Amino acid sequence: MKKQPLLSIVSIAGTALAIFLIMIIVMIDEVKVVPFAPESNRSRWLVQTGASIGNKDWGSTPDNNSSNGGMSYETIRRTFYEMKTPVAAGTFTWSNTESHLSVPGKTSFGARRKDTDHGFFKVMDFTFISGHPFEEADVESGLQVAVINETLARKLFDTTDCEGREFSIDHVPYRVCGVVKDVSNLTSHADADLWVPLTSNGTDKFTWCEYMGALSCIIVAPSKEDIPAVREEYNKVWDKFESEVSQAGWEFYRRQRPYDQFTSVNTRGANNEPDMEGVRRHNLLVYTILLLIPAINLSSMTQSRLRHRREEIGVRRAFGATKTAIMTEIFIESLVITVIAGLIGLLLSIAFIFLGGKTVLAGGADVTGLSLGMVFNFSVFGIALLFCFLMNLISATLPSWQASRTNIVNALSGGKK
Repeated sequence: MKKQPLLSIVSIAGTALAIFLIMIIVMIDEVKVVPFAPESNRSRWLVQTGASIGNKDWGSTPDNNSSNGGMSYETIRRTFYEMKTPVAAGTFTWSNTESHLSVPGKTSFGARRKDTDHGFFKVMDFTFISGHPFEEADVESGLQVAVINETLARKLFDTTDCEGREFSIDHVPYRVCGVVKDVSNLTSHADADLWVPLTSNGTDKFTWCEYMGALSCIIVAPSKEDIPAVREEYNKVWDKFESEVSQAGWEFYRRQRPYDQFTSVNTRGANNEPDMEGVRRHNLLVYTILLLIPAINLSSMTQSRLRHRREEIGVRRAFGATKTAIMTEIFIESLVITVIAGLIGLLLSIAFIFLGGKTVLAGGADVTGLSLGMVFNFSVFGIALLFCFLMNLISATLPSWQASRTNIVNALSGGKK
């Protein structure tokens, strides 16, 4: 590295850039699926954000004249809540509603509201600073109670100890029953400023096509190994439900639902069939391109470095160095450079995520609650080191093999053969 600083810098920079780009892509994907509070059970989730329905009078098929969107509360109660295998099931509005909040003596302001049922707080593991979530009886009674986050509590009441205090949501009085720690906007379903019973404002009554509405549902398997059993029960429950609604001419198109977290975040719209093989092929292609292009360049630079070391190799061969020893040493030298570059690329990617996460993680919005554990874990670090090793293997094997076979006489005389 000291004798050939320019080539070494270029080699390190090229490898670091490749690792940087790969790690950015991995981190963007990781934050969507890795478990973190309050979505700590993502690995055991089965998610259904919407449904697809048709009617014989429409001439419907899965790809034509079907209605796609959220589910009605009645549909969820007759399907998901009939299941026995899941340890929890929670209903919620997939998108948040911008509501106006006010308390006497303060100017009203907007906040993001999510309508849920009591089961939502069993699916999510919120950290309560004070109070508690609303109960099943609150939902059944349609009580106007709310769980709010700590930032909203301070904005409304200048304190987080505000259980039992009242405020208005869109001019309707609500009572605070609990305050939770702020939720990162990188969560896929938990993110909001306040959560209210879906029965308190008529969301449970909203429907079209009789069985469609504005709601989504998540069920939690006892363990990852129990997910097949949960799917089996899901299919039985939906078979029964569909046989009942088919008498009125309705038909549901399941589209492989419900989805695990990875499938859910990579399937856009209720009218699309998931294509996970396509997603994996796309990711593999991107990783391969990011790996191979720098490796080819590194191989050329490694060969250039070795051409300047032919005399050195010739002297070592003349004093008894074996081809294996020379090949091993060159390989290790390249490995050291690659590992150094890999660590630099890894550190740069972490710094970029924290400094530029607003662009790459939240689509331009301010990122809240970002932590190292959400984007970095040992598996990601292992992937980075694996890529370092593969790039070293690709870029150094052929040049080191050629160098070990250098003719001693030609090498000592500065020849190229």
